[in-house]
Parts: sequence; structure tokens; C-alpha cells
Amino acid sequence: MYYINREQLEQLLEFLPVISEACEQLKDNWNGILLDGLAQERILHLAIESVTDVGSLLIDAFMMRDASSYEDIVEILLGENVFDREIGEPLIELVKLRKPLVQEYMKLDRDGLHPLIGDLPAILKEFAPSVRQFVRKELGE
Repeated sequence: MYYINREQLEQLLEFLPVISEACEQLKDNWNGILLDGLAQERILHLAIESVTDVGSLLIDAFMMRDASSYEDIVEILLGENVFDREIGEPLIELVKLRKPLVQEYMKLDRDGLHPLIGDLPAILKEFAPSVRQFVRKELGE
């Protein structure tokens, strides 16, 4: 029998529209100033952490193989058919940004709008229902 902390999962999934809204606001109001660049970094970081936290919950709950990296979390979910490639591939690209955002932040180029900022709202909009559907299927609901 599987156990997943659904309350925690829902809190994470319900936060995704906040990230999407921030992406849209940033994209619509981008001026290329330092504050925009720093806001973009935080939005991307929150998206990465949200997606990987959801992934870790699923991996633990459904006894999937252990992830060896943040990228591997997304690859495991993709391999387990939690979501399709159209969602998985950009999520892998998103998660690849974690190291630069967290460890190499002093070297980042903050002048341009990252392409994922415009893509994330649509990706996250599909991610949450895919996760919910997977959980229901795995729990036999």
C-alpha cells in the first residue's frame, strides 16, 4: 500500500499558479533592470524547488528508484509517465538552472528575460493536473 502526504502535495501544487502569475507579470513588465533580473532568478528558483519537491514526494510515496540529481527527479517522473515529454523536457531544462541559480549566482547574466519565464505558465498549468491524475491512478481512485 502506498502513502502520500496529499496535504503537502496539494500545498505545493496550489503554489504553482503563484509562480505562473509571477512569470506573466515579469514578462509583461520586463525592463531589464537589476531588480527584474533578481526577481526572475527567484521565480525560476521557486519553480525548480516546487517541481522537485513534488517529484521527491512522488518518488518516495510510490517507491520509484532513487534520484541521483535534481534533473534525475524529473527524468524519473517522465519515465514513470507522471507527465509526457512536452512537459518533461522543459522541466529538465528548468531544473538544469538550479546549479547556476544557487551556486554560481554571482556570474549570471541578469540583462535578458529567460525564455522559460514565458513558457512556465503553460507548463505548470499542465504539470499539476498530470500529477493529480497520476496519484489517483496509482492509488486506484
